[in-house]
Amino acid sequence: MTNLGMPTVPPQARTELTGGFGYAFNGQHFDAPTDLDLEAAANALTAPLSVIVQVTKRCDFDCSFCSEVLQMPDPTLEQLDRVRENLAGVGRVFLSGGEPLMRKDFSEVVDIFHGHHIVAVPTNATHALDHAWNIAGKIAYANVGFEGPRATFKRVRGDYDKTMAGVRALQEAGIPLALSAVVYRSTLSVLPYTVQIADTLDATKVKLILPLRKGNALKLDDHEFITTQEAESTFAQLKAQRAEMQWSPALRLTAWTPQNEGHMIVVEPNGVARAWPVYDAPDLWENLGNVLNEPISEIWKRYRFKKNHVSKYVGRSIHAVTQGV
Repeated sequence: MTNLGMPTVPPQARTELTGGFGYAFNGQHFDAPTDLDLEAAANALTAPLSVIVQVTKRCDFDCSFCSEVLQMPDPTLEQLDRVRENLAGVGRVFLSGGEPLMRKDFSEVVDIFHGHHIVAVPTNATHALDHAWNIAGKIAYANVGFEGPRATFKRVRGDYDKTMAGVRALQEAGIPLALSAVVYRSTLSVLPYTVQIADTLDATKVKLILPLRKGNALKLDDHEFITTQEAESTFAQLKAQRAEMQWSPALRLTAWTPQNEGHMIVVEPNGVARAWPVYDAPDLWENLGNVLNEPISEIWKRYRFKKNHVSKYVGRSIHAVTQGV
């Protein structure tokens, strides 16, 4: 039998957390003992493992899947500092949007959270030339939305060349990269190209996400939404192709199953914390409180998706292939 092998992967540095949890690969994923009792571990936590903080709702793209189409004013630096204080105990914070790098003071936003949390940035990278060198060494990684080759990217997301220029700026600044792609039925055929691009860019992972019916995605044709079974089949094929082609990025697939309901905690620009996605809520949000007014530890006490939160972030309720496997 032919031994395909895999590229050499640098040893992962692990950051220890409470309860046996840890971060690995620059904070890109959590790990925990395989025999961990998820419900008991979730109930023992006093704060979430990871929180998304929207530092703006503004964006220079109009992605066909975007759920964040309602606008509100950006939080001030003072408000963000208060949010940071009230997120004490949270290990990782995503500084998100909208497009977070549209803030001219984004490096100052990073400075507020750096040193208190592992900081990651979801971005379309179009403004990375403005900020990359100022945030290098302060963020664990940038997660760039990327739906594959130029034609598909332009149809689904926006300006491929502008994003790619930003990706190169992030690389030159030494910022680790991950890619995420929203999966439509019409984009299934380009997923191998997406992973190939990620491999070429030395991205550490490719995260596949199914769209949800909110915002711009309400205008998508029904046939664009694949079933969980189809998603799992697609992931299995991609996993096999990854081994055959010796692509190095890890693979992740999040499907919207009952085990993943409400697993994300998102803080909007006005400080309101919400569980997302909550399937029976009209806008898929469930209000939890406001972190401008109270600590996340109090919000966590009444959050009803603790087990789902932990299960997703330690990889129990998603499909995953890690680097080097």
